[in-house]
Amino acid sequence: MPHETKLGRVQLVGAGPGAADLLTVRALRAIENAEALLYDALISDEVLALAPATCLKIQTGKRAGRTSMKQETINRLMLRVARRGLNVVRLKGGDPSIFGRVGEEKAFLEAHGVETEVVPGVTAACAAAAQFGFPLTHRNEARRVVFTTARLEAGALQTDWQAAADTEATLAIYMGGGAAAELSRRLIACGRSPSTPVAVVERAGSPEARLMPGTLDRLAEAAAQAGDGPVLIVVGEVAARAQVVAEMAVSPEWVARAV
Repeated sequence: MPHETKLGRVQLVGAGPGAADLLTVRALRAIENAEALLYDALISDEVLALAPATCLKIQTGKRAGRTSMKQETINRLMLRVARRGLNVVRLKGGDPSIFGRVGEEKAFLEAHGVETEVVPGVTAACAAAAQFGFPLTHRNEARRVVFTTARLEAGALQTDWQAAADTEATLAIYMGGGAAAELSRRLIACGRSPSTPVAVVERAGSPEARLMPGTLDRLAEAAAQAGDGPVLIVVGEVAARAQVVAEMAVSPEWVARAV
């Protein structure tokens, strides 16, 4: 009787916002022990370098707005590698449970008898808040946080933004740069004040991160300053605190006053 290869397991790991020192200890151990690494396009070289030299590395190319490997292909690829008996790490930017399709991947693998584990990571909204000095919740300003994504179909947002008009909610809008003008229009139409502070953050958590502060009525102008990196939009009173940090960081007048 031929020897039957034992199924490997798959860890669905959040790589955080990019910097290796923002990985969780569990994520680090998973990467260091990986025999196969399937990683998304935004994973930094610094994090990839932590995998063993003998590890099979496959770039799955998942990135919003660009040509990428289809989800069905990624699912089948994980299964194929696990059936070779390898310990597989599926490495995703940020946290896999926030717009990372981790539920689909986990369900597919477990339906085929593959053991899975989800390892959380630091999501972009938390990274941006820490990096640019503003809280996501704050007494008398924000009692709730809404994580959402901007999806356009035929030029219209496919989301119910009525709940997002809550003035006590901080909105963290992922992949929203291309929809900034429609986001502004829709939120103002739902009752959010045009003067509501916003913070547009490009490459949150990385050394190349950039902050473009503004107000909701001028959101499109702020977003237009971003480059080709991933963009997070924060809407809410707490974003005004990020504006102060930006001014402190770039204003010679502020430095002169401080001295």
